Amino acid sequence: MKVLHVITRLDRGGSAQNTLLACRELATEVETVLVHGLGRESRLTAAEEAGLARDKAAAAARGVRFIAAGALVRRISPLLDLCALFALVRIIRRERPDVVHTHTSKAGLLGRAAATVCRVPRIVHTPHGHVFHGHFGRAASRLFLLLERLASRMTDRLVALTEGEKRDYLALAVAREGGIDVIPSGVDLAAHQPFRGDRAAARRSLGLDPARPLVGFAGWLSAVKGAADLLEAMPAVWREHPACGLVFLGRGGLEEALRRRAARLDGQGRVVFLGWREDLPRILPLLDLLVLPSRNEGMGRVLVEAMACGVPIVAAAACGIPDLVDHGRTGLLVPPGDVEALAAGIRRVLGDRALAERLAAAGLARCREYGLAVMVEKLRRLYRGFAPPCASAANPLPERPLSGVRLSTP
Repeated sequence: MKVLHVITRLDRGGSAQNTLLACRELATEVETVLVHGLGRESRLTAAEEAGLARDKAAAAARGVRFIAAGALVRRISPLLDLCALFALVRIIRRERPDVVHTHTSKAGLLGRAAATVCRVPRIVHTPHGHVFHGHFGRAASRLFLLLERLASRMTDRLVALTEGEKRDYLALAVAREGGIDVIPSGVDLAAHQPFRGDRAAARRSLGLDPARPLVGFAGWLSAVKGAADLLEAMPAVWREHPACGLVFLGRGGLEEALRRRAARLDGQGRVVFLGWREDLPRILPLLDLLVLPSRNEGMGRVLVEAMACGVPIVAAAACGIPDLVDHGRTGLLVPPGDVEALAAGIRRVLGDRALAERLAAAGLARCREYGLAVMVEKLRRLYRGFAPPCASAANPLPERPLSGVRLSTP
């Protein structure tokens, strides 16, 4: 069986990392091709480029083939989008895959259209969280919703990361009951472990005060991730916990605005920006609390990573997050965009060590449900269900058989 994946950009974000891991882990069983844009919009640093190169090399060593499509970009660009569509048609006709599996919204729309033109036997789409609110303005969000409803007619299986995301797709009529699977974004749990060693020395090596309680944020510094909400919540936290520090791990379009706002809110150097770190598994266990105040979130891989590191969580109850975070047991949930509630949740965990320890212990147990092996096995079952193919009215199959590679049986 040959599976051709399409994603708009390979960067250090969750959707790209999830796709790379899935391709790498299944490449020894399924002939795997990954088509991707050049990712110039991500503006990767030299360290990020080096990390991505290592990840691609590891996947290539397992058999993944990479094909760059320069016209495939995240932003809406009619000319480039048309060029990307034609490029994808050419690639798919040349590769003749049995399954086209698209990832993220733009690649999903163009990739599924190209696969339909080429009469690919099976078409799968993983949105990695929808863009129907929080990402764009109202008009653009409505356009994407309309396009997704049209694209659903070209889709054999839609993959949601959580049950909450699945409910959204069904309610918004972009998927049909029975045509959607829930496959979580798998995390390499072996790479994320509770800290062992000299915690104070480890913090000092990063320029962090070893005596401060540390609240952390890891992800894109963007409006949809709620980074500004967290910063605005901190003055209310500092009133009760004046020594508390805030660490931003990541970068994005809001970084400069956040830095300026932090300078106005805090004159004591309590807010630190560490940028996007390739050694995140080493830094997460040094936090006392991880906060993810997203306005929209398909799943939130960093929540699983924090759980695996034994770090308690406060998160917004957005989309798929409540499927991971059981309020009061594996973390605390607050309404998205509610700065006062966010501050209260942070204060509650910082002020109650027993609660923090209970949340961390429950998170350690819960994260096993979101390990890499769980995702890979569910994807394996999904692909195995397509071999051998059977015709469907939604996606008539060409007469050609599947290519010679077959999935191994357990």
